[in-house]
Amino acid sequence: MCNRFRMTASRIELLKRFSIDGAAEIDPVDLPPPELFPKRLAWTVRQAAGGRDLAAMRWGFPPPAQARAPVTNVRNLASPFWRSALANPERRCLVPVSDFCEWRGETGAKQACWFALPALPLFAFAGIWRPTPEGDVFAFLTCDPNPLVAAVHPKAMPVILHPEDEARWLTAPMAEALALAAPFPSQLMVMTE
Repeated sequence: MCNRFRMTASRIELLKRFSIDGAAEIDPVDLPPPELFPKRLAWTVRQAAGGRDLAAMRWGFPPPAQARAPVTNVRNLASPFWRSALANPERRCLVPVSDFCEWRGETGAKQACWFALPALPLFAFAGIWRPTPEGDVFAFLTCDPNPLVAAVHPKAMPVILHPEDEARWLTAPMAEALALAAPFPSQLMVMTE
């Protein structure tokens, strides 16, 4: 389960990379820290009526039961908990990422392993979001891991979108969008640490 990632791009780089109108309003928040954990603000990209917008949201959906941690990763795509967000393209988002972490080893001796895409210094996870009384929140999808990630984390990896699939994730009917929830090719990734 991925609960740590970095996003080192500036707002200008985000606007350019994700084709966001430079005149679009950007949330008046401080730039989130480059290293991100659950419950922290992170940048997301949503489809809006006039194009795409950039919004800072807190990472983690409120849990289905009280006194549990926020839900950060969406794995069971058939779960009623996620269906309404997945079915509605307006509730899908892109989560900009520079690299992400999975952990290797036993509790007490875990080692962080970072994964990046050399050809894409800024890429996107497939995410969903929803409004809450405390502000908008997001989570991102996970899928079976590719062989590179599976060597460290055999259960899952984030759904990384190819740039040409980002618009489909944001606008396509649910079945077409969910078909994108597949492991990213290992040969296009590296483990950096």
